[in-house]
Amino acid sequence: AAYISDYKIQVHFDNGETRIVDLENFLMNEKRIVFHPHKDKKFFQDFFLDMGAICWKNETDLAPEFLYQIGRQYPKKKIIAE
Repeated sequence: AAYISDYKIQVHFDNGETRIVDLENFLMNEKRIVFHPHKDKKFFQDFFLDMGAICWKNETDLAPEFLYQIGRQYPKKKIIAE
């Protein structure tokens, strides 16, 4: 997984797909206090992977199934023959 910008993370899944996961709507509408620190972009960017989940140092995580569901498929670049 790689941080892209704002609340977007690029995630590569076991099925070979790469998706862009935009967590802005999730975080801004999340009522659970444990996710409030994630609204700070510096905190948000400091994630790590554990067993396919995206995790943060406050012991929060988002399951890969959730990330896959809300992610948008990353467009593959087309090679144009010259």
